[in-house]
Amino acid sequence: MPRPRKCRRVGRPPAFVRFKPQGIPFRSLRKVTLSLDEFEAIRLADHEGLEHASAAERMNISRPTFTRLIETARRKLAQAIVEGAALVIEGGAVDVEGDFCRCPRCGGVREHRHGGHRERCGYCGTEHECNDTKPITEEERS
Repeated sequence: MPRPRKCRRVGRPPAFVRFKPQGIPFRSLRKVTLSLDEFEAIRLADHEGLEHASAAERMNISRPTFTRLIETARRKLAQAIVEGAALVIEGGAVDVEGDFCRCPRCGGVREHRHGGHRERCGYCGTEHECNDTKPITEEERS
């Protein structure tokens, strides 16, 4: 029996979770699913330029596991681009660091400020209420 999968650390969720070729309805496209941990591997290695060992440490996994993860992620990205499939980012055993909120109109993600407030989305410009669900600690106030 395989051992349970370790929860992988994700520093930031994707700003958007669906990508598709222009002009083709999403429902008519074949979907390629990239898990959140595969997304994080791409973000750390290719976007931030980290070495595999450093990126693996940030994700709380071994370097060989990171290498397998990044290879799978790159294969899926290439498949979506070459075959003109929709790319959907979702799922995976992950623990997202920090507190983020998503725009109800466009789905864009940004860091969440504590306390209820009105927020303007940096992607689509929609203004909406953003309510905090966890209390502010004394450290965060200062």
